[in-house]
Amino acid sequence: MAILQNADIRAVIFDWDGTIVDSIEHISTSLHQAAAELGFPTLEKSAYRNIIGLGMVDALTTLYPGLTTGEIDAIREAYGRYFFSKEATPQQIFNGMTEVLTDLRDAGHGRAVATGKSRRGLDSALRTSGLHQHFEVTRCADETRSKPDPAMLQEILDFYALAPHQAVMIGDTTYDLEMAQRIGMPAIGVRWGAHNDEALGRFGPRAIVGSVEELRRELGL
Repeated sequence: MAILQNADIRAVIFDWDGTIVDSIEHISTSLHQAAAELGFPTLEKSAYRNIIGLGMVDALTTLYPGLTTGEIDAIREAYGRYFFSKEATPQQIFNGMTEVLTDLRDAGHGRAVATGKSRRGLDSALRTSGLHQHFEVTRCADETRSKPDPAMLQEILDFYALAPHQAVMIGDTTYDLEMAQRIGMPAIGVRWGAHNDEALGRFGPRAIVGSVEELRRELGL
């Protein structure tokens, strides 16, 4: 049965980078450039991809253990300069995702974002992508606890006055799926983002989908 055919499901919560927008390469490149500029070891692109979804402090300390607060601030500043030199545009939205959001709205389902991005980063992306009107509530890693802690999911549930089983999390990383698993929320993994099927499957998603059309079928749109 498609998940939205379950009358209990009232809201759909999306990750942002790698789930709604095609930004994984830009994030990885921006991190690589920031590290190189400041003289830190430049890592393989796979290392930068692997931490996408975490809050920036957790991401940087995973990449470079032992960073001081000053070093974290310096990398964040350099990363921001590179990242914000290229803003999100409608062309970066994965094909079909805008229609998914529109159909969810028309069907009366809540729509939310739970992301490792900063508030500044998400607000900019929502504005420049034109998707800001699609979401009723959003949570970012710099205003609550970073994934995979389920705090941001709980805050979104509180906004809607829902229990975990009344929402579904959709994301491309293990951090998204672990966050949902830890709070008892059903989840759907997407394989067009940062992490592969094997990694996603370890956290018991309801499904792992390979296209937006397959996501539509799994949701029941």
